[in-house]
Amino acid sequence: MRLSALSLFAGCGGSDLGLKSAGVEVIWANEKNESACDFYSHVTGSSRIEHCDITRLEKFPKADLLVGCYPCQGYSQGGRRKSDASINFLYRQFDRALRQVKPRGFIVENVDGMRFSQNSSLLVNQITRFRSAGYRVKWNVLNAQDFGVAQTRRRLFIVGVRTNESGVFEFPSPTHGVCGNPHLCQRDAIHRFRKQTNGTYNQDEFHWYYLSRNRRREWHEAAATVVAKDRHVALHPDSPPLRRLSTDKWEFIGDMQNARRLSYLECAALQGFPDPKVFCRQTLRLRYRAIGNAVPPPLFAAVTRQMLLTLDS
Repeated sequence: MRLSALSLFAGCGGSDLGLKSAGVEVIWANEKNESACDFYSHVTGSSRIEHCDITRLEKFPKADLLVGCYPCQGYSQGGRRKSDASINFLYRQFDRALRQVKPRGFIVENVDGMRFSQNSSLLVNQITRFRSAGYRVKWNVLNAQDFGVAQTRRRLFIVGVRTNESGVFEFPSPTHGVCGNPHLCQRDAIHRFRKQTNGTYNQDEFHWYYLSRNRRREWHEAAATVVAKDRHVALHPDSPPLRRLSTDKWEFIGDMQNARRLSYLECAALQGFPDPKVFCRQTLRLRYRAIGNAVPPPLFAAVTRQMLLTLDS
């Protein structure tokens, strides 16, 4: 029988595409950001998303699984971080839903920075809460590159199985980079978009902050982590290489004619979205933001399949 799921903090639908790919039906989703909700309906093909602030919701539907990708700005290793910021405590809303819905299992995804020393108390608190709600809880950091995504992207997963279930969850083993199945590279994922550049990428000047690091990867390499800010997106592999001048200072070598950032289509493909053109709506800035904030669908699908195997046992 096909299992059902509720999706909290669903964003543009990366996690829910992963659920769908694994054979799970998302019966209800919620997201506070209006533009993300608009993307969600086109990305997933589903209208089962409620645009609302989760703190205002009193009741949640029943489902077999509960998943959530609560906002990660407070845990991110990029930009300013505040360990006491209110956004860091949205896991309490997930915990509230978990205790009300009582699903057979749950999956939480967030940034790798959640495990570092300045945030470790928050991670421990989440695990403690979820265990006290009646779940056997595990956490691990997975790299999307190991699961068929042409991008280096490490994400932390917290997974729980209800204590009255007999199965024991084990995190999935890599499907790529092992057993003769190589990692995907940028050529595999984005070469088809190479000439589709009209209005698809940020054309701002490469300011000093942008050139404070090497943001270029070769065609045969995986891309760097796709970010949500259009001005900070990595360079396209056709761009000229960079050389280091000093600490936090780089410059281009050679002809600047082909120097450009990755387009939103290329970023969506690097995230593992099967049809990047579904993001062809709203402003360019909002397209990048929705894509960069998403969880790669193939990665979420891999964790979901392991959950289904656990519950099926």
